[in-house]
Order: sequence, then C-alpha cells, then structure tokens
Amino acid sequence: MTSPFHLAIPVTDLDDAVRFYEELIGCERGRSDSCWIDWNFYGHQLVTHLVEAMPNIQQDDESLQTNEVDSHNVPVPHFGIVLAKHDWQALSARLEKHGYAFHIKPYIRFKGQVGEQGTFFLFDPSGNALEFKYFEDMKQLFAS
Repeated sequence: MTSPFHLAIPVTDLDDAVRFYEELIGCERGRSDSCWIDWNFYGHQLVTHLVEAMPNIQQDDESLQTNEVDSHNVPVPHFGIVLAKHDWQALSARLEKHGYAFHIKPYIRFKGQVGEQGTFFLFDPSGNALEFKYFEDMKQLFAS
C-alpha cells in the first residue's frame, strides 16, 4: 500500500479554493471548518488553510524564484501530482476549456529521453504553484 502524503497550504479565500480545487481540478471535499478545507487530492490529503496574506512570493511578484528545466522557468516552490496519461489529458483539456491560465502550457518534456513526460504548471487563485504530469513509462518515474 502506498502512503498518502499530507500537505497543508495557505489560501486567501476559501470560496476561491472551492472553485479551483473542487469545481475545476475535481478534488473531493472532505472535512472543513471556517478556516480550512480538507481535499482528496488524487488519494492524498491536501488542506487549504485560510490566511490573511500569502506568506510566500506571488506568481506576479518580480522575485518569483524559478529553476530552468527543459528551457522553461519552473516556479519554486511547487507541488503536484503524477497522473495517468488519460487523466492528465482530460484535466488539461478541462482547464483549457475554462480558459484557466497556465504558467507553463501542457507539453512533452524530455521527448525521446529517459523520463519523458507530459507536464504543465499553473497557479491556484492564492498563488500556490502546481505541476501536473504523466510519464510515458511509469517505470521511469525515478530513473536517472
């Protein structure tokens, strides 16, 4: 059995979190209170905690930290999930249909190399960076 991770992140508006994580991404809502919501993030526990102001750098901040990966500026920090290819394709299509802005649009990274993967990056309404990816060959998830 795989152990699910638990990740708690700050958000500035729980209604925006509901629209993004439940309505757009498709996460099931779990327990909640007036200042937090638990989400089933693809079998992992993601908790959005209400804060007055984001403690980290926002996506439009000039000091956003990035690392160059495959000629793209990947935001640091970020979190995400590795999906099955068809789930990744369905999610990216749903985001495109709703006109959600990608930080890095869906594309194939490391094409023809070890670790070939589809990936895209976006920011939630509070500025948390997320990456969604799939591997063409899941056996290469940790390959070097």
